[in-house]
Amino acid sequence: MTTTDTRRAATRTTAAIATQRNDLVLAAFRVVVSFLFGLHGLQGLGFLGGVDGQGGAVPFGSWPGWYGSVIELVGAALVLLGLAARPAALVLSGAMAYAYFTVHQPAALLPMHNTGELAAVYSWVFLLLAVLGPGAFTVRRALRR
Repeated sequence: MTTTDTRRAATRTTAAIATQRNDLVLAAFRVVVSFLFGLHGLQGLGFLGGVDGQGGAVPFGSWPGWYGSVIELVGAALVLLGLAARPAALVLSGAMAYAYFTVHQPAALLPMHNTGELAAVYSWVFLLLAVLGPGAFTVRRALRR
């Protein structure tokens, strides 16, 4: 093997390691973010202390609160598992943008003044996941094997 061939092989190995590391980081990011977001959806449905800290839920069937909580919970589960993750992440991004502009933004212009930081961040995080995809470590990929 020549020196050039050795360098090319080393470069390919380094690239493969970097790709695997990036896939692991993306999977960890996707799982943690969607788990935390799913907890938020459960809270709206009256679990984990509820929306008022005393077990209160958003009224059943109310728009947008109850439906938003269901969308948050189901979408978070899909993203966490990597099943239809891109469309689910896109829907979640839109739901959080809707929440920001209809609930938070009318109170004040900046997220620091209208308590909309989480809605804004989740909107951008899920848009990022919709663009990047779920990565290599998903239930969908495991089922295909």
